[in-house]
Amino acid sequence: MSAEGLPLAGRRILVTRPRRQSRQMCERLSRLGAQPVAVPTITIAGPRPGGPLDAALRAIDRYDWVVITSANGARAVLARARALGVNLAGGIRPRWAAVGPATAAVLQEAGVRVALMPPRFLTGAIIEALDHVSGLRILLPRTDAAGPALGEALIARGATVDEVMAYRTVLAPERSRSEVRRLIGSRDVDTVLFTSASTVRGLVRLLGETRDGLRALVIGCIGPVTAAAVADEGFEATVVASEHTTEGLIAALVAHGGGRPSGTRGDGNVRDHAPR
Repeated sequence: MSAEGLPLAGRRILVTRPRRQSRQMCERLSRLGAQPVAVPTITIAGPRPGGPLDAALRAIDRYDWVVITSANGARAVLARARALGVNLAGGIRPRWAAVGPATAAVLQEAGVRVALMPPRFLTGAIIEALDHVSGLRILLPRTDAAGPALGEALIARGATVDEVMAYRTVLAPERSRSEVRRLIGSRDVDTVLFTSASTVRGLVRLLGETRDGLRALVIGCIGPVTAAAVADEGFEATVVASEHTTEGLIAALVAHGGGRPSGTRGDGNVRDHAPR
């Protein structure tokens, strides 16, 4: 089917998410006429068995709240619970908070009822949504790359917080390096989409001394935290989604304007350059 007339026709978009999370996003971009290229800039690794997350899950009913700040965190918690034979779907305690709809969906698909989701899909918004936490015990499974702000804010409000590492973000395999350098160096993509700060840092590390090639691209970010990571690396986000979901990011890109930016390569077929 011709892409002519579709809102993203002519766009050649680098999607930097971990491989297993990029498929739906690429399908959506394709339906809008874009030519997505999925090259992961990070991979997700779970915690070592027998660590603090396992101990917390074995005593899950001692917590009043479990706060999950990403879909990756939700998957990691569910995976360890399955490995341990812990049922998270039943019982009155704890209550579960999810940062946004993607995180909530992962939990709900496993039968875990989400009691709280903030109106703004930002980690900081959870602090506002969890209004009265004094005297409560909260489990906070996080990535190793997360900052201390959320845990510190909850403690400042009188909660007892067990912050445990649920997953690690690791730089993508070496084969991603040559792919992103070729795609950006040859102007084979005109847009790059970031769905987390980790994907920003991963791409910049993979590009190394060729990182300045990013300046020629439209840079789309899922939210302000990701845009801040772009700025920390010395670049500027072109598009920042107001709804901090992948659908919101794609909608923001459409609103920014479809079609291939000037100065990019012709519209020869860019298909799946993703490393296997």
